[in-house]
Amino acid sequence: MIAIVKYNAGNIRSVQNALAGLGFESRVTDNRQEILRADKVILPGVGEASSAMQYLQEKGLDKTLLALDQPMLGICLGLQLMCRQSAEGNTPGLGIFNANVKKFPPAARVPHTGWNNAGQLRGPLFAGIAPTADMYYVHSYYAEITGQTVAVCDYITPFSAALQHNNFFATQFHPEKSAAAGRQVLKNFLSL
Repeated sequence: MIAIVKYNAGNIRSVQNALAGLGFESRVTDNRQEILRADKVILPGVGEASSAMQYLQEKGLDKTLLALDQPMLGICLGLQLMCRQSAEGNTPGLGIFNANVKKFPPAARVPHTGWNNAGQLRGPLFAGIAPTADMYYVHSYYAEITGQTVAVCDYITPFSAALQHNNFFATQFHPEKSAAAGRQVLKNFLSL
């Protein structure tokens, strides 16, 4: 079973539809035991960092996610919450990734919306994907580049388009909205 974590973030339906299109059933849940028993876990997200993190903490899901040993994929806000700290609401994150989340500078057109590159690809999420694939982004905050960065996008400044640490994976772009390349990212994650 694939668990999609329910935590007051948007975009859950499009993730669920993308998984169904690949032939996988999923369950949207904030039940700790269901999440711990799942084969794979997805932390999707369109929303605001501090309220999303507050919900995770109130439900004890912050500790549950940190205890996972099965593959977990964070998407967009999910990636940001998996970092150390977010400038959005000065929110402490889960600390899975050794990165801070910053706001694009005021001179930038934000949110960063639409198709943009994901380059310098490495790791199992990007098997079979062209080295400069275009992906779909919608975000005003970004994770800095660290040793855990496995894809880079350049919008105003280079940032982590994807991160990986052990069984934890995350993309700033939305694979469920990124056409064939995004479907391949999801297939690669589901085959881990």
